[in-house]
Amino acid sequence: MKDKTRAMGRGLGAILNAESKTNINSASDEGAKNLVGNIVEISIEDIYPNANQPRTYFDEKALNDLAESIKSLGIIQPITLRKDGEKFEIISGERRYRASKIAGLETIPAYIRLVNDQELLEMALVENIQREDLDPIEVALTYQRLLDEVGMTQENLSQRVGKERSTITNSVRLLKLSPDIQNGIRSGQISAGHGRAVMGLDSEEKRQILFDRIIKDQLNVRQAEQLAGLMKNSQDTEKVVKQSIVPNHFKKAQKSLSDILNVNVEIKTSANGKKGKIVLDFKNEEELESILAHIR
Repeated sequence: MKDKTRAMGRGLGAILNAESKTNINSASDEGAKNLVGNIVEISIEDIYPNANQPRTYFDEKALNDLAESIKSLGIIQPITLRKDGEKFEIISGERRYRASKIAGLETIPAYIRLVNDQELLEMALVENIQREDLDPIEVALTYQRLLDEVGMTQENLSQRVGKERSTITNSVRLLKLSPDIQNGIRSGQISAGHGRAVMGLDSEEKRQILFDRIIKDQLNVRQAEQLAGLMKNSQDTEKVVKQSIVPNHFKKAQKSLSDILNVNVEIKTSANGKKGKIVLDFKNEEELESILAHIR
């Protein structure tokens, strides 16, 4: 099992020193290509909110909860800033910025936008997405930036990067998962396939329960999908989660034994399917004798 926490953005490019780019303000400036598309650690003291930010109310409890998450996991999704001389204006991510201040962070990972950098940004992001060392959340973040900041549709993004539209849709959906679950994907605790199974549930509570169960019992993606389906269709989540997930090949074995012995057979397995037990039902002494006769 890999470490649960992982520094955000190492896979998207070098962490650049804020002081080294003081004179970079436009896409035409020297060094702009190295800055656009990468993640940069920016001092919180150098960041200021957008005065035209339409959102003016930030729930205090939600901010404190996010601050606790940031203390534990760091920033999963960098904020986006516009370079303004030696300062940086927030384009998106003011909530993460505020929570980071509460958490006591001195710097925050950010994407930097420059004047006239649209074409440069598109080239950098499309180049990034072709890399093999990106984890699924980094891939999703790159897709999201191409959609939001470059203004691509999913259709032309699909053509631009040579991926099915459904692949892009499923990837971006991972960003709706909680920071804890996103970090689980980034650190390799669970796969993107597990993440999609978790995403199929309609509440944060159920998603967290399934995520914890996947890790605890090392469920494979098929088992996670099966359990998600049961949780989705049941009012009693706790009861469902306690159930064992029986793989299809065990179900077939169950039926074969039942046909041979002419009694009800149940195979109970551990969550990871590596061990289990067979339960044979008999209604009377005659059925028991029949079972024993087959065994003999």
